[in-house]
Amino acid sequence: MKLSLLTNAHRTFIIGSIGWLVFAVVLTLGSGPGVRLAAAPANRAEGLAAFMDVASVVRSPRCINCHPAGDVPRQTDFQLPHFPAVARGADGHGITGMRCNACHQDVNQASGVPGAPHWGLAPRSMAWVGLDDHELAEQLKDPKRNGNRTLAQMIEHVTSEPLVCWAWQPGGDREAPPLTHEQFIQRFKDWVAAGAPSPQSPKE
Repeated sequence: MKLSLLTNAHRTFIIGSIGWLVFAVVLTLGSGPGVRLAAAPANRAEGLAAFMDVASVVRSPRCINCHPAGDVPRQTDFQLPHFPAVARGADGHGITGMRCNACHQDVNQASGVPGAPHWGLAPRSMAWVGLDDHELAEQLKDPKRNGNRTLAQMIEHVTSEPLVCWAWQPGGDREAPPLTHEQFIQRFKDWVAAGAPSPQSPKE
């Protein structure tokens, strides 16, 4: 039978079959070692699940101790007020005579004192203590309250900022966050890829 004699239905079936065959070949070739196929677009539910993983990290003592609601840092896994008593100071790095870097060096000390470059408190606008899930998500993606960063810059921040990276090498007997650093970065990316949705506010 000549192709010209085929009905429109037959032509549609043949063309469709060829299309699926090409797609199958591309899928097979693209799934080889070292090749990661693009995932289906993330939906809101997946984004919210990713955010809850992100929240579990930023609320861990390693992170939230330096993001307090007030001007006094916390310490230990029990989030106790810092001892000796210190205060934020004008720049977040202590007051005269009690600067953070007087004890906290660029690396952890054998004495157990933790250390990383630029040790200090996060700005007051980045305080996380007491925030519900909705408020935390809104703050993390708001440039006015996240250090003037876009979401892309937030990903870079949690990936390479020394103070963030320190959380996974805290020294002493301090507990690391519940996810590995690599897992945390991926879940942050997953949240952003899904549109960075915020959980519903319990106040609504």
